[in-house]
Amino acid sequence: MTPYQPIQTKQGPGLLVRALWFVVVGWWLTGIVSAVAWLAMVTIIGLPIGIYLVNHVPTVLTLRPRTRETHLAWDAYGRPVGLETRIPQPHWLVRLIWFLFAGWWLSAAVMSLGFVLICLVVTLPVGLMLYNRVPFVASLYRY
Repeated sequence: MTPYQPIQTKQGPGLLVRALWFVVVGWWLTGIVSAVAWLAMVTIIGLPIGIYLVNHVPTVLTLRPRTRETHLAWDAYGRPVGLETRIPQPHWLVRLIWFLFAGWWLSAAVMSLGFVLICLVVTLPVGLMLYNRVPFVASLYRY
């Protein structure tokens, strides 16, 4: 690995805690949050709340933490230091245009299909994958 290549990390609860959360709370709470988020997104007043909720759907579903990138740098004494940054996002204007023309209705379709798929045992992995992509589908937000 070269020192210029970013390292992506996700810190949060372990697999067992995340699986228990999903089975006990995550699957039904995600359905409620998805419905509230989408209804809020189609109103002008509720749009900021709706976008916030959509961007946090993966966390509600399985307690999935946000991805962070760590870049290797050196301090004044020549020691390696990891600098943690957020994943770069597309420009806000591009995200706004995407949301207005495609994101609001496409996110409803993805959330609806994802909820149906997580309720079935066989298609659970595909449903989880769809829900993890909801922030990107709605507003090109990289989670």
